[in-house]
Amino acid sequence: MSSENGERDGGAEGAPPEQLALIRESVRQAKGPKAKPRTWRGAALAGGLPVARVLVDKGVLHLDRYFDYAVPAELDADAQPGVRVRVRFGAGRHRVRDGRREGGGLIDGFLVERLAESDYSGPLAALAQVVSPEPVLSEELLGLARAVADRYAGSLADVLQLAVPPRSARAEQKPSPAPLPPPGAPEAGSWARYERGAGFLEALASGGAPRAVWNALPGPEWSEEIARAVAATLASGRGALVVVPDGRAAGRVDAALTAVLGEGRHALLTADAGPEKRYRQWLAVRRGSVRAVVGTRAAMFAPVQDLGLVAIWDDGDDSHSEQHAPQPHAREVLLLRAALDKCGFLLGSWSCTVEAAQLVESGWARPLVAARDQVRAAAPLVRTVGDGDLARDEAARAARLPTLAWRAAREGLKHGPVLVQVPRRGYAPRMACAQCRAAARCRHCAGPLEGQDAGVLRCGWCGVEENSWHCPECGGFRLRAQVVGARRTAEELGRAFPAVPVRTSGREQVLDTVPGTPALVVSTPGAEPVADGGYAAALLLDGWAMLGRPDLRAGEDALRRWIAASSLVRPQEAGGTVVVVAEPTLRPVQALVRWDPVGHAVRELGERAELGFPPVSRMAAVTGVPEAVAEFLGAVELPADAEVLGPVPVALAAGPRRVGGPPVGERWERALIRVRPGSGSALASALKSAQAARMAKGVGEPVRVRVDPPDIG
Repeated sequence: MSSENGERDGGAEGAPPEQLALIRESVRQAKGPKAKPRTWRGAALAGGLPVARVLVDKGVLHLDRYFDYAVPAELDADAQPGVRVRVRFGAGRHRVRDGRREGGGLIDGFLVERLAESDYSGPLAALAQVVSPEPVLSEELLGLARAVADRYAGSLADVLQLAVPPRSARAEQKPSPAPLPPPGAPEAGSWARYERGAGFLEALASGGAPRAVWNALPGPEWSEEIARAVAATLASGRGALVVVPDGRAAGRVDAALTAVLGEGRHALLTADAGPEKRYRQWLAVRRGSVRAVVGTRAAMFAPVQDLGLVAIWDDGDDSHSEQHAPQPHAREVLLLRAALDKCGFLLGSWSCTVEAAQLVESGWARPLVAARDQVRAAAPLVRTVGDGDLARDEAARAARLPTLAWRAAREGLKHGPVLVQVPRRGYAPRMACAQCRAAARCRHCAGPLEGQDAGVLRCGWCGVEENSWHCPECGGFRLRAQVVGARRTAEELGRAFPAVPVRTSGREQVLDTVPGTPALVVSTPGAEPVADGGYAAALLLDGWAMLGRPDLRAGEDALRRWIAASSLVRPQEAGGTVVVVAEPTLRPVQALVRWDPVGHAVRELGERAELGFPPVSRMAAVTGVPEAVAEFLGAVELPADAEVLGPVPVALAAGPRRVGGPPVGERWERALIRVRPGSGSALASALKSAQAARMAKGVGEPVRVRVDPPDIG
């Protein structure tokens, strides 16, 4: 705007005296605060229950308790239990004026309860603001969050950050729809294939609380079976909650629920919906407008009213383990909800984890399985290619596929798509010297060199290109692929079957479905798309890469991923064939051939009981620099039956930092603390107390404490 325009529009400079007087008067009137006063100095307090007990949003353990605040009379109506508030936190005792503590920074929190008087003898600060009159923290949700925090040695504030989504004012202003009446009890449908399937639905529909570990038959019917279990629960007038590992699975269950229940009876809670839509759906659940919920990991805290069933699908998937403090697992949270709410529980999967087998072994849950003739009718034919077969196979030494796998792919392509599962993504994720087989390392950070599509070598850790590599061991200049990735496999298969389209599904692009026409679908584990009518065949390559991981769960996880891929293949009667390239004498391979994941889990559970490994025992990991770990172990008061394993070095952080991993250049150690069954609560309490004491003192290097770590080596 030019100066002339400014003067023409009534700028302050050059304005007549009357206009200046009006401006001064408007400024003088605007000096009054428009926002609510933050200290409420001199304000009257609420006549009844003038004390508010508040949980402040501080995740540090030594502040994991409630704080009392005075309730001004003007906030009396809105300051109800469960609402979001803002308070001043951190003021000293000396900052008192007119009987009220002042100072400190504004911080968010939740109002837990109203009291007539406080246990604190000193002056109280006043509530600064009621952010919203919407009660988002119910008594049931608060009790669940406290139970989760105690189990995982974490703070209540950290758990509530996972349980209550961020506020959206626009979503709160919109009313939720009126709840629909309960639907009728569904038919058993495909649940009739299981020995106790129909009885399980009848128990839910009649208001019972059955607990079952469900070994699902291969095929796409699992989502519809979950939907029927939810419908049976809603028919009894109660709510249901389903937690699945990813958005693709949530979409399938969402479609099945819509087909069984119709529109408006359930909510889908996933991160893909966006913050406002997800919060609006969450509010509809909390207000009682919707009684059924399906969602990913964060939905395990969904405030479903009058909960009658909690269900989890594929509990062995890594996505069910929360990465934010205190890192709870969805299965354990739902187990706590089933115990606190006395509701039904359903753990379903094509495979079977050791934790699921323990639930059945202890008698807490009943098995929900099909007869062997039903399993044989639904499962594909599984064939193996072992080390001996590869040694005698000329084609296996010269090409990517053994002869048996190549024949199965060629035959399957006559009738439909063929799935190829490759354990590693990328082109050639691991390279080695062609002469001495020494691993090819980056000269800058010692990371592994990876082959790219255009023949370029690049470090997998720092990303620096390598143009003049030579082997430091033998001086050679030629490289070979130690591990072949999904993109390289797709390239080789494209040359082997030139007339067949090749599709890839992995980290860069995950396909949800593929048509039932002949095609080669190369996928990494967990990213397998669903084929219309099922796959004609599946090739499970490089089984050694999954079985050879130095982890207690390597065999269990490999079997789970193989069965998940094989369950997408047509039954044996329809010509479905699976070829797994792994040593056939290994236990997970035999379990796949017999399609007996339950038997594999039961044997694993027996061996872990003899060795004292989880889930038979409870375990915690303490990680940090060696001095801090030693100091922590010396200060913590462990239960009498606790056994400390280690500490041992974690890793030299020369590569990309993982979540919870050591910073680059630091050497960390990890100690495992093991206790017998029944002492898990005492262990968590001791670890929490020791960690809180260290944080309160503010001395020494920090250590990370994780209860029930998913990987223990």
